[in-house]
Amino acid sequence: MKKVEFKNVKPYKAPKHFDCATLKLQGTEETGATKFWMGLTHFLPGGGAEYAYEDSETEKIYVVLEGEVVVKSKTERFVIRKNDSLFIPPFEGREIINETNEPATMLVVVNY
Repeated sequence: MKKVEFKNVKPYKAPKHFDCATLKLQGTEETGATKFWMGLTHFLPGGGAEYAYEDSETEKIYVVLEGEVVVKSKTERFVIRKNDSLFIPPFEGREIINETNEPATMLVVVNY
C-alpha cells in the first residue's frame, strides 16, 4: 500500500485544458499503479477542456465532487453535478466546460 497525502500532490499540465488546475493523485510514477491513473481537476468558471478526438484507447470515469460541469460528445450533452459520474468508453471524443459562476472539482480515473 502507498498513502498519498494531498499536500504532497504535484500539479501536471493536462493537454487542451484551460482555466483549471490539474493534480495527479495516483499513477505509475506516483504510487506504482499500472492499470489506471487518477487525477483531480479544479475548473474555474468558464474553464474546461477542448474537444479531444476519438483516437484515445482509454476508458475514463469522471466524478464531480463539487459544482457542475458539462461534458459534450458529438451527439450528446451531459450536465454532471455533485456526486454524479460519467463513463466515457474508448474512442469517444469529449469536451468539458464549467458553464457556471462557481468552481467545480472533478475526480478523473483513466486506464493505461
